[in-house]
Amino acid sequence: MIHNTKRLAAAALLALTWTLSFGVQAQEATIRKNLAERVPSFTKIDEVSRTPMPGLFEVRINGAELYYTDAEGNFLIAGKLYDARQQRNLTEERIEKLTAVDFDALPLKDAFTIVRGNGKRKIAVFEDPNCGYCKRFEADLQKVNNVTVYMFLYPILGPDSNEKSRNLWCARDKGRAWQDWMVRNIPAPAAQCDTTALQRNVEFGKKHHISGTPTTFFADGSRVPGAINAAMIEKYLAEVR
Repeated sequence: MIHNTKRLAAAALLALTWTLSFGVQAQEATIRKNLAERVPSFTKIDEVSRTPMPGLFEVRINGAELYYTDAEGNFLIAGKLYDARQQRNLTEERIEKLTAVDFDALPLKDAFTIVRGNGKRKIAVFEDPNCGYCKRFEADLQKVNNVTVYMFLYPILGPDSNEKSRNLWCARDKGRAWQDWMVRNIPAPAAQCDTTALQRNVEFGKKHHISGTPTTFFADGSRVPGAINAAMIEKYLAEVR
C-alpha cells in the first residue's frame, strides 16, 4: 500500500511538472509569435524567461538587450526592473551576467601590458586614444599598485583614432607611449607595422557588445563600463574571487 502511494505521488509530481513545463513553453511561443507580428525588431528573439515579478516576462534580443512583456505579448516595457525589497537592480545584474567574459578567453596577444608593483592582480581595459573619459580613467589608474593591466587599443571614435592607435601599437615601448599620450599628452611618433591586432580588437568588441570606452574586465569575468576612479577599481579588485 505504501509503495502504491509513493508511485501515485511520483506520477502526480511528474504530471504536474510536465503540465507546468508545457504551460511555460506555450506562453513563450505566444510571446514570440505576438511580438514578432507586432514589433519588427523582435522577429529574432534570443530568449524568453520568467522574472521574479508575477506575470512579467523578460525578452532578450541582440545578445544582451532586455525588455519586459506580459504573458500575451500585448505590452512591451523598455526599462529597468528593480527588486525594491532587496534594493537590487535586476536588469543590471542580468546584463552583467550576460556580458561577462571569461578572462582566460580574452585575446591577450592583441593587447600590451603595463605592470605595476608585483603585478599579481589583473585587469583588461578597452580604450580609444581619443576618449576623454579614458584619459581621466588613466590618471586614476596610475594610483593603483600591484596590478597587471592588459591594454586593448579599441579605435571606435573615428579615423583619427585608427591613426593614433597605429602609432601607439607600433611604438617600440607600447606601455610608455600609451601613458605618455594618455597621462602626459605627448603624442606617439608616426609609425608603421602590422595592425591586424587592432582590427581583431574591434571585431571582438562588437561580438561582446563593448559599446563604449573605457570598458574594464576583471579576473572573474565581470565588466565595468565607464571611467571609474581608483577607489572603485580597488573595490572591484578586492571583490574578485
